[in-house]
Amino acid sequence: MKKAIFLDRDGVINKLIIREGKAQAPYTLEEFSLYPGVIEALKIIKDSGYLAIIVTNQPDVARGWVKKESVELVNAKIQELLPIDDIKICFHTNSDNCICRKPLPGMLLEAAEQWDIDLKASFMVGDRYGDVSAGVKAGCKTILIGDGDLQGDHPSPDFRADFLIDAVKFF
Repeated sequence: MKKAIFLDRDGVINKLIIREGKAQAPYTLEEFSLYPGVIEALKIIKDSGYLAIIVTNQPDVARGWVKKESVELVNAKIQELLPIDDIKICFHTNSDNCICRKPLPGMLLEAAEQWDIDLKASFMVGDRYGDVSAGVKAGCKTILIGDGDLQGDHPSPDFRADFLIDAVKFF
């Protein structure tokens, strides 16, 4: 079995955009930029024998705020710049009650089945407690980037780091 680092996209790989006082995903390539150290962190992840799989909620598509093609353009840019093995996307909102939307573990479980991943030997890295919750529910170790959010009742992460490059010491 393989081991993986599951990565949230917005807030871990790329910088968030502030719109009307709220941190959101970039909608265009012009808004997209990687956090410092992400390229080096992905090299360390790959050199350590892990798969690198992005698992990202993109509910703004369902809300009609951004087109699916725009999300796919940003993902294509990420795959051009980084050695990402796969990207799993949930386009649903909370009200859709789907199993793929974090904090549920659906995207991680789907990737584990597809890639033959040992979830107990894997990590979920995210900037929100919903990411941590999805990782815990899937059986992964978890790393919270930054301070997280205070929405809902979620488990504590196994580790904390300021940026992805700081998190690689836990793998």
